[in-house]
Amino acid sequence: MEAKTTPQYLENPITTEIIRNAFISAAEEMNARLARSAFSPIIYEMKDCSVCLFNKDAELLGQSAGLPIFMGNLDGCIKYTTELIGGKEMYKPGDLYIMNDSYITGTHLNDITIFSPIFLKNELVGFAANRAHWLDIGAKDPGYPMDATEIYQEGVRIPPTKIYDAGNPRQDVIELIVGNSRLREAAMGDLNAQIAACRTGEQRYQEIIERFGNETVERCIVDIFTQSELMDKQVIANIPDGVYEAEGCLDNDGVSKEPVPIKVKVVIEGDAITIDLTGSSQQRPGQTNCGFSQTISACRVAFKNLISPHSPVTGGNFRTMNVIAPKRTIFHAQEPAACGWYFTPLGILIDLIIKALSPVMKDQCAAAHYGDSMVITFTGLDPKTQSPFLNVEATAGGWGAFAANDGESGLINNVNGDFKNLPIEVIESKYPLKVFHYGFRQDTGGPGANRGGLGITKGYQVRAKQAAVSLWFDRSKTTAWGLFGGKSAAAPEVIIEGDGKEEQLLKVNAKPLKYNDRVTAMSGGGGGYGHPFDRDPGQVLEDVIDQYISKKAALQQYGVVIKDDILDVDQELTRNYREKNRVAYE
Repeated sequence: MEAKTTPQYLENPITTEIIRNAFISAAEEMNARLARSAFSPIIYEMKDCSVCLFNKDAELLGQSAGLPIFMGNLDGCIKYTTELIGGKEMYKPGDLYIMNDSYITGTHLNDITIFSPIFLKNELVGFAANRAHWLDIGAKDPGYPMDATEIYQEGVRIPPTKIYDAGNPRQDVIELIVGNSRLREAAMGDLNAQIAACRTGEQRYQEIIERFGNETVERCIVDIFTQSELMDKQVIANIPDGVYEAEGCLDNDGVSKEPVPIKVKVVIEGDAITIDLTGSSQQRPGQTNCGFSQTISACRVAFKNLISPHSPVTGGNFRTMNVIAPKRTIFHAQEPAACGWYFTPLGILIDLIIKALSPVMKDQCAAAHYGDSMVITFTGLDPKTQSPFLNVEATAGGWGAFAANDGESGLINNVNGDFKNLPIEVIESKYPLKVFHYGFRQDTGGPGANRGGLGITKGYQVRAKQAAVSLWFDRSKTTAWGLFGGKSAAAPEVIIEGDGKEEQLLKVNAKPLKYNDRVTAMSGGGGGYGHPFDRDPGQVLEDVIDQYISKKAALQQYGVVIKDDILDVDQELTRNYREKNRVAYE
């Protein structure tokens, strides 16, 4: 075995840490500028956006809290554009580029990517970039459809396009883009907010270099990348070499009824990791496809969750990771595949990578989470303003338990990171909707020594005569699984009530609704960790008191007998019940 050598760093560690945090602070200010300037609630309230700073080689320097699934491939967008325009020398100070092509960015067309080159004294020193979700980009249905079968139905498709040339706006191009949105004013406002975020990043990066000098900054960047790479390699090297596998499936692709299989193989060799998705579904006629760059991003999210979760992401991370996904599969989609719901397979992919490595990383791995964004969209005509309205929400759910604790309840899914729920006050003030119920969904967390987190229930009542609802809820077939004896969680449900009738649906496109119709969205929970009969009866009692679980579930799932007359544990009956039924509950 080769002796490990201590790396020779180029700059003193204090200066390196100051500059590392200066990049992060600059990115956080970019994000604040974007959120405070945006016109759409999905950006300024829900934070469906991400921002990053890069060096001149499009290597990550700093990022703010945001959607991790976005930040893993903004570098690829810059590199693709640089090659397309003929090299870095083609950039000019003041330039701005826009794109949303799913086969380049990896995401759906509503996610608009903007980036700008950063110059200091006419020398290219870096890039500022961000991505944000526009409510409408001109798809065949308002917002985005749930039943598209090709990308041309999903909205206007923008290749890398210059919208500012040397600081001068290309107004005709901008008008062409925002004119394809049903919500033109919001689109223009959100575009300007993204531009402002880039300009903020340019200014802060220039100030960092002016303060410390370009040579010092360059040396610190090299040191930061070296540290990140070494930390990754050290953790991977401690994982036993081998091949680790897991598989699952999505309910369907929104068009056909067939499940969508997903297979993961993780290969560990020394300090290198390969994630091979060969055997996963071919690209589907529905929208559960994504560009390869977004698949890489999802693998990076899983990698970061397990390998070095407490350190910032930099351009030095992921150098020892390789991703394989054959072309024309759902993870490497080709034209004309629809990509509107690209994140649905990525959510389960992240969980499956963690599941595959759980036998050799027991303390670092969590059971599966509820798994998808569980999107509900209301559209129609607002009776107060006599103008169209569009409300898009992702629904939070339960996360998987882990060695140290129970899973979190009511948390957004793993691809969305810092994404926020939309407050009831905002919903009821901006849209003709009333929220009649909002809370945790009892008995939905997977039973375990550590319990899975709970899903939520959110009920909407329509207050408009012209309205429709679209739904995209998944993971009812492969629900959030448990680990090491923990059990699976409850599946999602959606109930639509109107005219004295009740209908259960998980996916539907633009279903008409009448005034006072009700839609109740219920997300699934997270998987349990460890055998449920190993859970402390006192913790089970607390869950019953808090109404996280019912008395019936306390007995049937945890083997805990709650006395009928008072809320207390019958210790003797509990002990006897667990001894008698433990094997049957394995």
